[in-house]
Amino acid sequence: MHRRIRLLTPVLIAAVAATVAATTHAGTTDHHDNPGARTTTPIQHLVVIYQENVSFDHYFATYPNAANPAGEPRFIAAGNTPSVNGLNDSLLAPNNPNSVQPFRLDRTQFETSDQDHAYKDEQAAYDHGLMDQFVEKVGRGTGPNGEVGGQVMGYFDGNTVTALWNYAQAFAMSDNSFSTTFGPSAPGALNLISGQTHGFTVDGNAVPAASQTVIGDPQPTGDTCDTRDHSASADPNNKNIGDLLNAKNITWGWFQGGFRETSGVTSTGATTTNTCLIGHKNLAGVFSNDYIPHHEPFQFFASTANPAHLPPSSIATIGKTDQANHQYDLSDFWTAVATGNEPAVSFLKAPGYQDGHAGYSDPLDEQQFLVETINRLERTRDWSNTAVVIAYDDSDGWYDHVMGPIVNQSQGVSGNDVLTGTTCGTRADPQRTLGAYQDRCGYGPRQPLLVVSPYAKSNFVDHSVTDQSSILRFIEDNWQTGRIGNSSFDSKAGSLLNLFSFRGDEGHDGPNMLFLDPQTGQKH
Repeated sequence: MHRRIRLLTPVLIAAVAATVAATTHAGTTDHHDNPGARTTTPIQHLVVIYQENVSFDHYFATYPNAANPAGEPRFIAAGNTPSVNGLNDSLLAPNNPNSVQPFRLDRTQFETSDQDHAYKDEQAAYDHGLMDQFVEKVGRGTGPNGEVGGQVMGYFDGNTVTALWNYAQAFAMSDNSFSTTFGPSAPGALNLISGQTHGFTVDGNAVPAASQTVIGDPQPTGDTCDTRDHSASADPNNKNIGDLLNAKNITWGWFQGGFRETSGVTSTGATTTNTCLIGHKNLAGVFSNDYIPHHEPFQFFASTANPAHLPPSSIATIGKTDQANHQYDLSDFWTAVATGNEPAVSFLKAPGYQDGHAGYSDPLDEQQFLVETINRLERTRDWSNTAVVIAYDDSDGWYDHVMGPIVNQSQGVSGNDVLTGTTCGTRADPQRTLGAYQDRCGYGPRQPLLVVSPYAKSNFVDHSVTDQSSILRFIEDNWQTGRIGNSSFDSKAGSLLNLFSFRGDEGHDGPNMLFLDPQTGQKH
């Protein structure tokens, strides 16, 4: 009997069999105060860990082969590990078309420069699909021989991002998942929860007047921690997944490190009760605020915003609509879990120093957050029906050799589209520009995406095309919320279902859970 069958009751076995026949059906019942909320798979709890600024090649370029130098955590792949679309001999030195060759970043080089990841500059790095202008257009830091901008060609392997490689071995990952559009954190976060970046107030270069589309990193209007330019949704037709879940009375929440802290330390080392100033230093000694406003996408929508960072009115209301409006501190998630009140859908955002963003975070601090979070989730009573998705908001500009399909064109009305000269795409076809909304060129850069779950296929690599809004679509389909509408990318998003096995199929049978060491990423 396979591991996933062992997790099911006889009642659920029938529901799983129906899942195989059709992806939409009356499935299991969610038990969080809404007996009518039904899922189309056995997944009753989805936890999305949304990290920062990593391209696929930056973390998985040579997977599953690690250099294994002395003194670093070793990674030895299982014999049946599938290959990924990584950097083979045709793209490694001396054959890469970029002016600096790809090179391995040692574990001692965990602290790196933040690369340029602007909407326009990322397109320019692609050079009409030749993928050869990363150093010149988005590169920062130095290469292995001191080349200016050359650090953008660096990649880590399983001796640094050891935990992620071990999760990929035990569970499932994609090597063909992309940013929904080009650009930095705010567009990526908005695409995760709504699949749309259009219809926002104009705010300088971050939201060009000609398109009213978010292409930069404005902060959400009214957030008590705002420090600069800000923006909010101005299109009354814009919705996010929180609106859809609320309409179905399904519990959910966005839980972010530093959203509400009572005391902490500022960048100067002073003690403060101002939550907006509290932060931590990463392992390299770089300070960052725990809460970063433009990383909180629900704050951009009036319907789901909690601009004053109010706490939940009680533990029992976490996941439900009250004064917190589904926006919480990360500590509230664990309070809800400890009291048996984990929401059906939870988005977790690490405090700044652990979110993986180059410049103020790093792979080792990120690893500690990922491992501690997943180890803890695996010990909960709901783990048997939980799926964890690890995904990223943008690539940071790091080199990746794969150009994704352009499923949505943009005609360069703001002068920011340069993928194919002065536009993104060349076909004058209205059907290839969703809603005629501009500055939404995509798909953008390729990024890691992993699923950790008792229902994830084991040691599996999915090659089907997905994007950030595929996570949105999984929520819509699993909880039968319907689509966002108003030209959301969810209408084009590929499915995540190929990363799962709901029958315990032969060849996909692995561990129910995997406990790793937060410092080394190795198995306990």
